[in-house]
Amino acid sequence: MSLLFEPVRLRDLTVTNRAWLAPMCQYSAVDGLPDDWHLAHLGARAAGGFGLLLTEATAVVPEGRISPQDVGLWGDEHVAAWRRITGFVHEQGAAIGVQLAHAGRKASVFRPWSPVQGSVPRAEGGWPTLGPTEVAFPGYAAPAAMTPAQIAAVPGQFAAAARRAHAAGFDVVELHAAHGYLLHQFLSPLTNRRTDDYGGTPENRARLLVETADAVRAVWPDGKPVFVRVSATDWTDGGLHVDDVAAVVKDLAAHGVDLVDVSTGGLVPAQVPVAPGYQVPHARRVRELSGLAVAAVGLITSAEQAEQVLGDGAADAVLLGRPALRDPHWPLRAARELGDAVAWPPQYQRAAWR
Repeated sequence: MSLLFEPVRLRDLTVTNRAWLAPMCQYSAVDGLPDDWHLAHLGARAAGGFGLLLTEATAVVPEGRISPQDVGLWGDEHVAAWRRITGFVHEQGAAIGVQLAHAGRKASVFRPWSPVQGSVPRAEGGWPTLGPTEVAFPGYAAPAAMTPAQIAAVPGQFAAAARRAHAAGFDVVELHAAHGYLLHQFLSPLTNRRTDDYGGTPENRARLLVETADAVRAVWPDGKPVFVRVSATDWTDGGLHVDDVAAVVKDLAAHGVDLVDVSTGGLVPAQVPVAPGYQVPHARRVRELSGLAVAAVGLITSAEQAEQVLGDGAADAVLLGRPALRDPHWPLRAARELGDAVAWPPQYQRAAWR
């Protein structure tokens, strides 16, 4: 069997393969509630053979949404809506994780296909945003610098969402500390210009992420894994470098984190050298320096390429984004290309390659 279709065990969770669905925002919720669109989107990929599915960025508080149409887990009313989805995913033999997020200064913006872009005015359903300091993302409204009390509340907000995630049937929680959202904003010196215990030194800038990981691990069942998504570089002078991020990741291993999902960028506009597998070297470096399991993502499109990433020891799993949007059954096709025999849904077996 290929490496891509070998199972992987994380704490008490066994994932059937290493082809995983990357978290991708759908911008299609009302009041943070996932609906039939989310069931169809995630359910199709579960039936299509992905071993683990990660939800889109799921806000831990209403003001943490990227757009007014983002999903959330800030209220008990969200639990039943998510449970319908996790139940269907489990029926297909897949595992499912929720990516818990707070967008910070990048919150309250129009969804990508809106004819207007930038920050949503209050009159149209927007809200004031928060950040480590008052530095705005270009083209967005300036955030208010968070007070000590507001910072202190963040770990508890993530922990409360993690409790609901367990009640909703999720197998994994992933803390979103990438792509320029709140936890990433604290990590990077480009956006964190605080002079208190949450700014200045690398240790201080990582403090909120570490405290959030501790708070989530304290309420999340011991047998279930915790992931963190990081941006391994800001692609900008003066920003985070992969070795900086690897040092934070190494520390997270001592705080109950089991795997790091390694992406890049998103904090500030930057020239990114996009090419097939362009983020894989960052995943390899984080894995080598931290000793923690990692997943690689970013223009991994073919079965052969995914297998090579695993075979080269660059990552322990691969995450598929746009290829999974184009082909919900990407793993089933990849298995055929790699010569693996995997189970098809019984409803689709007559279409399986013989």
